[in-house]
Amino acid sequence: MVQDSARQAPSVTPAAPARALLPSILPALAVGVVSSLLLVAVEVAAEKLQGVLWRTVPDALGVGRYSVAWMVVMLVATGVAVGLVVWKVPGHAGPDPATVGLDAPVLPPAVLPGLLLATALMLAGGPSLGPENPIIAVNVGLAVWLGGRALPRAPGRIWPALAEAATIGALFGTPVAAALVISEVLARQETRGLLWDNLFAPLTAAAAGALTATLVDHPSFDLDLPSFGRPGWADLAAALVVAAAGALLGLCAVRAFPYVHGAFRRLRHPMLMLPAGGAVLGCLAALGGHLTLFKGLDEMAELAHDPDGRSAGEFAVLTVVKLAALLVAASCGFRGGRIFPAVFAGTALGLCAHALVSGVHPAVGVSAGVLGMLLAITRQGWISLFVAAVLVASPGILALLCVASLPAWLLVTGRPQMQLHPDGTPVR
Repeated sequence: MVQDSARQAPSVTPAAPARALLPSILPALAVGVVSSLLLVAVEVAAEKLQGVLWRTVPDALGVGRYSVAWMVVMLVATGVAVGLVVWKVPGHAGPDPATVGLDAPVLPPAVLPGLLLATALMLAGGPSLGPENPIIAVNVGLAVWLGGRALPRAPGRIWPALAEAATIGALFGTPVAAALVISEVLARQETRGLLWDNLFAPLTAAAAGALTATLVDHPSFDLDLPSFGRPGWADLAAALVVAAAGALLGLCAVRAFPYVHGAFRRLRHPMLMLPAGGAVLGCLAALGGHLTLFKGLDEMAELAHDPDGRSAGEFAVLTVVKLAALLVAASCGFRGGRIFPAVFAGTALGLCAHALVSGVHPAVGVSAGVLGMLLAITRQGWISLFVAAVLVASPGILALLCVASLPAWLLVTGRPQMQLHPDGTPVR
């Protein structure tokens, strides 16, 4: 009888004792602070350079800051500058960015300065990419290199997890985003102990990174859209339709990604690929205007400041042009991430839905558009939900997004991702 009850007793995963977790706190805090400061330093340096390139120089030359001629010149020049870094600087600024996602490879220390320089030049010059992928890669490389020397007995796999979590926490100003991303990674791995035990050190690093960024740089994602109250049936219908539309539009870019990347790869040399990409981006900027430049965070806030200030056609053009600019910039060799420009495209799509159907609340349209777009581009459900929700900062929107994510996920799951293997085939 005792043996039968023992067989029926549920298995309990043993929790790690506190003494096993305590030694990870100081390394996690150090990685969090350093990773955040590096991110802030690169972004501040890029902003200073952007001010020189897009304000000081054109004003001195007497040309329009965002005239078509200046946008084309600047984007081609940025392609030349980044091409020189990729061609001549040791390490060639890391691997092909089309093959890298948020889960960064461990790069040798010699590669990291070139990758940082290429990223700063890209951020300042105007291509439609964000800092997330290269900065995560740099922080992972530094953490592995410095951490392995400072604490050689620590497990080597802990350093990439700490650096990734810290950088994501700093990017979004909260450790919640990092916890969600790391939990998705842990779900694909064999782990021992409780989930919270495995999250303890990365969450500590993410909290340190987020707090450092908040104190130093004050990041904010709230678009200050009109307040949204209790959701109704019409809001649910709108969220379902707009999220599905965003997912389908994002999948179009994902589908085109290997073909556009292959076209640029046929040019073979970075001094041809990157300036050619810059020229295409210049033409797209001439079509979509200056709001389709850069990573898109400040431009997104400007777009959302007046949800009724543009027609549905104008919002549609901004959506398509920004998505095309993301596709070209990610394909031709610029070092950068795909999340921030995808968020801009989703925001423009949501405002387009509001302009088409006035009953679609701007907050519902924007959050659902961002959700669908990010699900297609990143294939990470938690981070897509998180970013879509924090843009609106309304508790009532979360239930709508959770429901809208389900059909959108059915559209994207099992399909190719916006990331390639080294041989150019899509990652699934």
